[in-house]
Amino acid sequence: MKKLKPQKNVGISADIDPLHKGHVKLIEKARELADENNSKVVIYLNKGYSANHAPFFSSYDARSEMALRVGADQIIPIEGLHHRLTMAYTVPIRIAMMIEDGIIDYVDAANVSSSKIEKLSAEFVKKSIFSGIPRNLPNRNVIRWFAVNEFLYRKYKKKMKFHIIPEYKMDGEKISGRHIRQEILKNNLKISKNVEKLLPTSTTEILQEEIDKNNIPGKRDLDTILNRLNNYSRSKLLNIAHLNADAVDELVKGRRYRLESQIWASLRKAGYGPVLSRLSISAVEQNVSKQEVFDLIKGYQKEGIIPPDQTISKVIERAWFVASKADEGSTSADAHKMFRKGSKIREPPLYTFDAGLHLRSFEVDSLKQDKTVSLFVDKKGFLSCQIRTPDRKIKSPLKLPAKQATYLRLLIDSHFIPLEAQVIHKKEGFRIRIVIRK
Repeated sequence: MKKLKPQKNVGISADIDPLHKGHVKLIEKARELADENNSKVVIYLNKGYSANHAPFFSSYDARSEMALRVGADQIIPIEGLHHRLTMAYTVPIRIAMMIEDGIIDYVDAANVSSSKIEKLSAEFVKKSIFSGIPRNLPNRNVIRWFAVNEFLYRKYKKKMKFHIIPEYKMDGEKISGRHIRQEILKNNLKISKNVEKLLPTSTTEILQEEIDKNNIPGKRDLDTILNRLNNYSRSKLLNIAHLNADAVDELVKGRRYRLESQIWASLRKAGYGPVLSRLSISAVEQNVSKQEVFDLIKGYQKEGIIPPDQTISKVIERAWFVASKADEGSTSADAHKMFRKGSKIREPPLYTFDAGLHLRSFEVDSLKQDKTVSLFVDKKGFLSCQIRTPDRKIKSPLKLPAKQATYLRLLIDSHFIPLEAQVIHKKEGFRIRIVIRK
């Protein structure tokens, strides 16, 4: 990724899909700040997938041109993140990138005052909690940006100064890129007068050029997605990032898929909301493994970019805490609340433990020490394993104490913790050794 030579610039991070008059106001404010310091307006433009994990309506090149035509000086692509990570992880990475590039002023829009956003974000900074910001908070993503900007001050000894302008409205309504896209699609890719009034002339011209070239709208590789969801085994689907056991179960029950809407229906049955559904479908499309996401987070974690409540060890520690409290009779919901409030237990998490299995006599003869094992949750909800031998495929439920079974299920349901398992031979017979990476 191309890096800016560190200097005092003004930054905006956005999808701009397409650029509308609300974005123009952001760039105008950035231009005003940049001109005061003889610096540049730099747009950090998401590429590949949007911040909400969907394909873009218009191409990166088209969106870049839209921003440049209304006053931006430079476009920096942000790619490789939004089909792999939730916003809780992408925001720290984007802010760190901007600080390292020398961005000193950051411009955003919100419908509440900067002082209120600072007050709300300070509570999360104080608790060192940067994920799970309640949905009912106004402009929760701006609050996240404020909070993470403060957190990264510990690493860089500098932070961006935030400039929050009011959300631009026309006829009393906030301009929505989603609404603009929907209207163009409903109108058979014609830009109506109602849409045109929301856009600068340059955006209208660029959009029309993209429509004429048949570049709009961007689409998913649905054939690849359908092929994987119709044919992957439970264990192989569980290896894909952001698919938990319930999602896998519903996806397998919903086969065979022909339409993306059918996939959405299965994910809704598993309790997935729109954002997580888009992210998981994007992960399927790009075949993103939990190991891949794990390695990505671990790399940024080593650089000190990942907030403490989102580190790999904290995710594992939370699963162990909840399993331990559940073993004592607490509900999972109560255990999660206790953990977020800082409760701890003395016993450290297990990173290696052994599970028993049910084998028939002829299957025992096929097993060998150190054979790799796939873990999955079967259609009845039992933690299970699959072992491929030269002459057969062996499937068996796992035999575990209740606490370890809860712990393992929570880790299986985590979005990115990879699990390794292999056959071992002990005095009492064959066992499955489960190893949690850290």
